[in-house]
Amino acid sequence: MSDVLEQPCVTLSERAAKRIAKILEKEPAGSMLRVAVNGGGCSGFQYEFAITGERNDDDFVIEKDGVTVLVDEISLNYLGGSEIDYAEELIGAAFKIKNPNATASCGCGTSFSV
Repeated sequence: MSDVLEQPCVTLSERAAKRIAKILEKEPAGSMLRVAVNGGGCSGFQYEFAITGERNDDDFVIEKDGVTVLVDEISLNYLGGSEIDYAEELIGAAFKIKNPNATASCGCGTSFSV
């Protein structure tokens, strides 16, 4: 039996990785995308996306197609099993998080409840 605890996984779609790469082209070398969950929004929690140059020791790191996405340890509790995707639709383009932990979400998809 392994002593290593399995952490909930967060994945990144190919579309999201391509869009993040495009965004980070204009940022300083070594920039990464941080995805976090904060209290607020119309459903109780909301997703936050920020560009950062700092990686914390307890960050969950997702690397795909040359981009790095960071999720802090607390947010990982709410995002475990999620996929970060990017969608272009008639009403606009945005990152979408397919979160199996969310029991409800708002119409625009930026906030959720568990």
